[in-house]
Amino acid sequence: MFSWLGTADRRKRDPEVFQTVSDGLKKLYKSKLLPLEEQYKFHDFHSPALEDADFDNKPMVLLVGQYSTGKTTFIRYLLEQDFPGMRIGPEPTTDSFTAVMYGDHEGLTPGNALVVDPRKPFRKLNAFGNAFLNRLVCAQLPNPVLESISVIDTPGILSGEKQRISRGYNFAAVLEWFAERVDRIILLFDAHKLDISDEFSEVIKALKNHEDKIRVVLNKADQIQTQQLMRVYGALMWSLGKIINTPEVVRVYTGSFWSRPLLVPDNRKLFEAEESDLFTDIQSLPRNAAIRKLNDLIKRARLAKVHAYIVSSLRKEMPAVFGKENKKRELISNLGEVYSRIEKERQLSRGDFPNLRKMQEQLQDHDLSKFPPLKPKLLETVDDMLSHDIAQLMALVRQEETQRPSQAVRGGAFEGTANGPFGHGYGEGAGEGIDEPEWVVARDKPLYDEIFFTLSPINGKVTGASAKKEMLRSKLPNTVLGKIWKLADIDRDGMLDDEEFALANHLIKVKLEGHELPATLPPHLVPPSKRKIPE
Repeated sequence: MFSWLGTADRRKRDPEVFQTVSDGLKKLYKSKLLPLEEQYKFHDFHSPALEDADFDNKPMVLLVGQYSTGKTTFIRYLLEQDFPGMRIGPEPTTDSFTAVMYGDHEGLTPGNALVVDPRKPFRKLNAFGNAFLNRLVCAQLPNPVLESISVIDTPGILSGEKQRISRGYNFAAVLEWFAERVDRIILLFDAHKLDISDEFSEVIKALKNHEDKIRVVLNKADQIQTQQLMRVYGALMWSLGKIINTPEVVRVYTGSFWSRPLLVPDNRKLFEAEESDLFTDIQSLPRNAAIRKLNDLIKRARLAKVHAYIVSSLRKEMPAVFGKENKKRELISNLGEVYSRIEKERQLSRGDFPNLRKMQEQLQDHDLSKFPPLKPKLLETVDDMLSHDIAQLMALVRQEETQRPSQAVRGGAFEGTANGPFGHGYGEGAGEGIDEPEWVVARDKPLYDEIFFTLSPINGKVTGASAKKEMLRSKLPNTVLGKIWKLADIDRDGMLDDEEFALANHLIKVKLEGHELPATLPPHLVPPSKRKIPE
């Protein structure tokens, strides 16, 4: 009846309603993006269609590296227990893709059975054939770490003569399939084997467009001295810079991820700090999983739009009857010009376009004249999804984050140092003296008292102006000194007595030694005479 109503009016009348982020992503994909993908054969060129399990699965971590870099040992270190089918050795031992996932009972599921399980996000891997499926397995076990994340172990990347032996399936393509679906990609390097083989270089290039997921681990760093470690780190950064073409420096975590004694313990504190940072990054994955899936859907939608413009443009250029093969060769050869024209006409970003060489190879197997013409309604639907529905889902993501308890990976190595004296930074900085019966500031208080009495205290206290002159000698910024003042002025009277002054100087010392200041004053730092005063 009211056919003149615009899209915005129809949206107001019948808005999309989503109960959860996962539910919303599934509905949007099936109703708005999937029709565009199917119309323009997107799945033949780029990525298979997504299924419900792709939206419902736990965050996944993909481990990639050359053989004997410690990938399987890294998983063992995280879980703090063996998993079914685990093999560790200096030779290429892991010859399969192993999905390590949670299960009520320990067991192994072979690849052919795994890809028909609708509850697992691996059904589309059957496209890689039996040669690959015979090298795919799922190891399930009851482990608290796996209640929050799943880990994918991969065959060691070969080097030298070994890499000339064919695996029987497209190794780089399989890794690219996983890269699209995982939340984190960890590239492992051995401090003794930094050479990046041709196969490894090809793999890293296959991970292009997923640089935001990549983290690099320099493993077995305890086996070399500090000076050698500096050289190895520099060489690794130089090698990665030639392959990963990003203006930003890749984050490299240095350490030794196994449960044996450190061979060279000189860099113990460095390794502990690096491990803490990496674990914090992995622990954040469950909390950020919804955002990651939303981000991946947006990237997929942008690529699907560009793909539709490309294939419909090629179809438009094809002759009706004669000279089809010659025209096809010409169009494929000049595909770069087609990209440039579409980019200008449609005002698209070149970063959304698929790899030129790969697209040229894939187009060789298709009849360009059979591609469908452009259907603006399908593209408008996707644009509407990106501009309206995604914004609604973003708000729902924030809402879910506030309603749910803090989500983080628990168990295994993640809780080995969570409590007790072996936690990272325990007993250091502001935590120094936490277990001691005496007030830790009292050690240096005689020295601080000498300074205190040179400031002419009145009624046992120095004014803010007098204390400021002394505190500025530290050369710390005013913002830091202001925070120290708030922590030290316990009774909030705008002045410092001898204990508060000593505390302020202790906190200045903590900061000058490179430690962070606490958000609130820890109980063990409160002066003994002030411990009954409520803050």
